Amino acid sequence: MSSRAGAPESGKGTPLTVHHLNQLLLVCAIVLLVAVAAVRISSRSGLPSLLVYLGIGIAIGQDGIGDVQFDNAELTQVIGYAALVVILAEGGLGTKWTEIRPVLPAASALALAGVAVSVGVTATAAHLLIGLEWRQALIIGAVVSSTDAAAVFSVLRKVPLPSRVRGTLEAESGFNDAPVVILVVAFSTAGPVEHWYVLIGEIVLELAIGAAIGLAVGWLGAWGLRHVALPASGLYPIAVMAIAVTAYAAGALAHGSGFLAVYLASMLLGNAKLPHWPATRGFAEGLGWLAQIGMFVLLGLLVTPHELGDDIVPALVVGLVLTMVARPLSVILCLVPFRVPWQEQTLMSWAGLRGAVPIVLATIPMVRGVEASERIFNIVFLLVVVYTLVQGPTLPWLARVLRLGDSGAADLGVESAPLERLRGHLLSVTVPAGSRMHGVEVGELRLPTGSAVTLVVRDDTSFVPLPQTMLRRGDELLVVATDPVRDATERRLRAVARGGKLAGWLGTDGSQAGR
Repeated sequence: MSSRAGAPESGKGTPLTVHHLNQLLLVCAIVLLVAVAAVRISSRSGLPSLLVYLGIGIAIGQDGIGDVQFDNAELTQVIGYAALVVILAEGGLGTKWTEIRPVLPAASALALAGVAVSVGVTATAAHLLIGLEWRQALIIGAVVSSTDAAAVFSVLRKVPLPSRVRGTLEAESGFNDAPVVILVVAFSTAGPVEHWYVLIGEIVLELAIGAAIGLAVGWLGAWGLRHVALPASGLYPIAVMAIAVTAYAAGALAHGSGFLAVYLASMLLGNAKLPHWPATRGFAEGLGWLAQIGMFVLLGLLVTPHELGDDIVPALVVGLVLTMVARPLSVILCLVPFRVPWQEQTLMSWAGLRGAVPIVLATIPMVRGVEASERIFNIVFLLVVVYTLVQGPTLPWLARVLRLGDSGAADLGVESAPLERLRGHLLSVTVPAGSRMHGVEVGELRLPTGSAVTLVVRDDTSFVPLPQTMLRRGDELLVVATDPVRDATERRLRAVARGGKLAGWLGTDGSQAGR
């Protein structure tokens, strides 16, 4: 497999016609339909969806039934970066600040010091056990030290974990892409590797620039969306994603970490109580799935299956060291100062999920012409496939064994639409199945002055509620709140949803602080 696809000679390319375009659209549509069906299959079987998408790419590739010849590592890298931006944006939009805030120091330690420990241990093993040169060993160590945001976000949000564990792992996966990309690029650059203190200085500077730009773009974007009423609700999701991509582009152009910028900007947007938020989340999730499907299928196309045989044992060895030594050691060293219980450390050690990000990063040495870069790509590809197959399905089982399940009440979904002329908001609230709002009378909600439940929709029938109207699971409420009490109204609704009618007296305020 060559690192770059050869460009067609001038004048010899086949012109693109409408017929060719129709064929291409048909193939893309079929692949997407198969991939969407694969989501259902993977959710029923417990098989990680990324393996299904990679399998689709391999099946239509040069050793599969489609016999599609594709070896353009540079194009794969560009598309992979674009997909990663969308995945990080979707992950940041779904990250709750109340869960991240208490664990921010621990997650930052894992994303920085933890990556350094993992790179050192894994690179040493790759050099001593499978005979790679130090530059190649360092590249593999850096590539596989990044936990994959797509894998972590998709798996952890299906597993009922304590908010501290989930928040730490999500924040780590959002933060650690940035330093790992810097390390891989540095190790893949021709010439001697810079002194470690110079490399650390560059990492710190790029992270600082990316963080500053991400926070600034996110704050300005949230302020603008909250104070400017757009003419159509469908424009809000587009605007949010455009702001997130702007953060990445601005961070990268300023020679900072664009990945950190897009994650922080998206996290600010996701916690800013923006109008039409459920619709925005749904749109972002759809784009995130599309990015994952496209990236995984493309990576499956890039790999050449008949070349993988010689690298199976090296991949298993490196993966075993990474999973059983490097990851647990980095977790222990980074989390001991924070007095994290051993059960949570054990789960975090096993939950260092790898996915498409390491495979995308493995294309960097291919594009830069590093010696044995194809072998590096094959080892990383096999490692990700094997250990994702092992770790992903067993994570819920391990959480149950360690008694780390979280059986708290279901959170409340609240959608806000601005009422510009009335200087207020119309909140659409759905009472979920696990909500403790079930059985609470409207009058017992004790909403702030300036807000009221104006309509209840139940069993396709709408009616104006009385103070004695008892709410039920599945009810949809329309709540009108003036601008000054809008946030207080939502906090009170969430508090009742989690703590029942006595939420205020029992101390439940509707937040989801980490444990």
